[in-house]
Amino acid sequence: MVVLQVHFLLIPFLMGIMGAAQYLMQDAALLSYIDQRFLSLEKRLEKCNQDVLEYMDEFRDFSRTVLSRLAGLDTDKAQVRSEVENLLSRIDHAQRDIDYFGAVAESNACVEVHEDLVKQQLLEEAEEKKRLKVMLNASCDHVLAGIRSLKIVKKTGGKHGSWMKDPGKKHTKIYLLSGSVNNVILEFANIMIFMENNHTLKARRVLLPLPWEGTGHVIYQGFLFYHRHGSLNEIIKFNIQRRIVADQMLLPGAGRIPAYQLSPQTKVDLAVDEQGLWALHAEPETGGNIVITKINHVTMAVEHSWDTPCSSKGAEAAFMACNTLHVVYNSPSGGTSRIQCVYDVLGALNTHISPGLPFLKRQGSHSAVHYNPKEKQLFAWGDGSQIIYKLHTEEK
Repeated sequence: MVVLQVHFLLIPFLMGIMGAAQYLMQDAALLSYIDQRFLSLEKRLEKCNQDVLEYMDEFRDFSRTVLSRLAGLDTDKAQVRSEVENLLSRIDHAQRDIDYFGAVAESNACVEVHEDLVKQQLLEEAEEKKRLKVMLNASCDHVLAGIRSLKIVKKTGGKHGSWMKDPGKKHTKIYLLSGSVNNVILEFANIMIFMENNHTLKARRVLLPLPWEGTGHVIYQGFLFYHRHGSLNEIIKFNIQRRIVADQMLLPGAGRIPAYQLSPQTKVDLAVDEQGLWALHAEPETGGNIVITKINHVTMAVEHSWDTPCSSKGAEAAFMACNTLHVVYNSPSGGTSRIQCVYDVLGALNTHISPGLPFLKRQGSHSAVHYNPKEKQLFAWGDGSQIIYKLHTEEK
């Protein structure tokens, strides 16, 4: 009986000793693994240091080689420059000799050729003037002599905007385009409805698929012509009744600088007179002077362009009347607007007027001035007011 009790006591003791031995073997294996990993990392670090040292030595050798070759190039460059300058000098002497002998041998023939070129150029200029007169139907026999009176029709909208009638149609509708960037046209049946206090409730709203930019748009023959917002110089032709874009064109040279310094929101100013559709803009190549372009409103094609002496600096607006550009100038803070530059595209009149034709009885500034050839008056937008100026004209 005693033997059995001893046996039962020894069994747990022996099992405890075996478990402890097993744990010691596992710890030894883990320590061995960690030691091997550290040895591997140390070897890799040592190799990395060796590679860096080798790269540094290689880079130093490369730098010395490059600097040496660059020094040699400087010497070669100086020698080549000297040889090229010598060669250019010899070519210049030879060219002068050739020009001299050529001029002596062919002087008579050159004179005859130059005279023929001058005659041809004069004929072409005469033909071009004749063509322009036919194209523009030069029936305008009057010039602007002054502004007779003004009438403030209404005050609605912000600082920038434009309003107008369609001079190519017989109806009496009024169109209001508020803001320098927008896509909503308000159409009124007549000016009396436009003057009412609740005029916007009686207006027909026309939404454009593409918004306008600036205040230089016009309505002519049932179409709205305007500069597309976000484009450099794209002109849109929009059918107001059908509410669709009928055509578009790119106006060469336009859109890079404002048409008028005091109205920077307008890059392209479209205008209508007795001869149809025009575009006014300024170009850096002309020193900021205004450029006139005649546009065929049916085909949306450029018919002719003129560089004018009228500066866009100090200008706030302009309009075309009877083939003639009239540029309106003012001060940056606003004051009495004056027409101080007039340019006739047919050459009958091309002069700066001083001190100019003033816009009477009003102080302020204009964001748009449009001529209505049917009524012989100006539709202007000044500081949020819609104004009509009646004109005084004289025979040319």
